[in-house]
Amino acid sequence: MRRPYYKKPPWYLKIRAIIAQFLLPLIIFQFFRTLFFPTSFDVILLTFLIFLYCCMLIRLF
Repeated sequence: MRRPYYKKPPWYLKIRAIIAQFLLPLIIFQFFRTLFFPTSFDVILLTFLIFLYCCMLIRLF
C-alpha cells in the first residue's frame, strides 16, 4: 500500500523520465530486429523491455 505523503526524490524522477524517453524507440528497434532476426535472446529482451515500459506507464517503478 502506498502512503500518500511519501514523495520520491527528484533525482529518481529525473532518471525515470530519461529512461522512459529512451525506452520506446528501443522497443521499436528491438521489435523490428526480432521480426527479421529472431533469436530467443531477442524475444526475451523485447518482452522485458515491454514489461518495463508498461510498469513505468502505470508507475510501479
